[in-house]
Amino acid sequence: MADWRQTTVGDVMTLQRGFDITKSQQNPGDVPVVSSGGISSFHDTAMVSSPGVVMGRKGTLGKVFYLDRDYWPHDTTLWVKDFKGNDPRFVYYFLGTLNFLGMDVGSSNPTLNRNHVHPVPIVWPSLSVQQSISGILGALDDKIAVNEHIAVTADALARAAFSARFQAGLDMVSRGRPLPGGWRAAALGEAAPTIESGRRPKGGVAGFSEGVPSVGAESISGLAKFDYSKTKYVPREFFASLKKGVVRDRDILVYKDGGRPGEFNPKVTLFGSGFPYGELCINEHVYRVRMGAETSQAFGFYWLSSIPVMDEMRKLGTGVAIPGINSIAFKSLPVAIPPASEIEAFGCQADVLIDRALIAANESKALASLRDTLLPQLMSGRLRVKDAEKIVEDHV
Repeated sequence: MADWRQTTVGDVMTLQRGFDITKSQQNPGDVPVVSSGGISSFHDTAMVSSPGVVMGRKGTLGKVFYLDRDYWPHDTTLWVKDFKGNDPRFVYYFLGTLNFLGMDVGSSNPTLNRNHVHPVPIVWPSLSVQQSISGILGALDDKIAVNEHIAVTADALARAAFSARFQAGLDMVSRGRPLPGGWRAAALGEAAPTIESGRRPKGGVAGFSEGVPSVGAESISGLAKFDYSKTKYVPREFFASLKKGVVRDRDILVYKDGGRPGEFNPKVTLFGSGFPYGELCINEHVYRVRMGAETSQAFGFYWLSSIPVMDEMRKLGTGVAIPGINSIAFKSLPVAIPPASEIEAFGCQADVLIDRALIAANESKALASLRDTLLPQLMSGRLRVKDAEKIVEDHV
């Protein structure tokens, strides 16, 4: 490993604490404000020029983010003030391999001190090796970004098709007005005869690192989006015993309770085509919804995730110690059922787009797994760059 040397973190980069700013101090703009968990808001002023590397300093320790545009690093982060001639994207990947949990100096809230990070001993490659490694891993991340754009675009097109066909009915039923000819009003519990929540094993899921994935509210974020870092598992024997809460193709999942008192933020997603896992179940904080024969899963997904219905769920879920929407209120949500011909026509448009979004998401999952496998091997020098290039060529 002639191109690698022993050194310290502080010798190859300088970390700096971010800048405090409250939501009330922020103005409308497109400059990302990066907190310990990622981009949390936008402002009209940048404090740092791109490219940038930021990692969580307080709350969420060591989570690393790469910025390709000017940004504002929040006080809850550390950002790379000086790359000292090193490749910024390599620095981003490298920091993602370090374990910062042992450097926690917070009493009640996890906190990372840059002065404890700088002396950490590391093995560091030459600039040419850095650029080769960041090029390999960057190619995978670039393809993941393309897939994310495909999924977002497909979702937007399907949502636009839904609005074009059903917005009038949605507005009328939400305001209690007469529906167009051929439509009929129904409660969600009638339109979706299968609405159920799941459960978790006795004692919870903390002790299980493998088995069958159990989806909670924290993982739900929309069509073809899933936070794999928050995946929990239940024993296969427990999964086999479940009579409710087992997810199958095209199930709609709704985050039904949790969060801060008085603040309920419902989320809706549609799973299928093996996304995010081939088999999974839900816990007690999630509803699984299966629509009846009069409509379709695609119609139900876009109806439940429409602005008027989301607002109605928020209204029903506020003012309690643990905010959420109970099953009686959820099943009472109004639905305007359109003529069968309209449902069929919408399905011809939406199903193709949903399939495309889910295929892109599954491909991204495989690419991310490959990246995460190659990352520590490349960073340690155990895997040669040329060998990694051949592996990646088959996937991008």
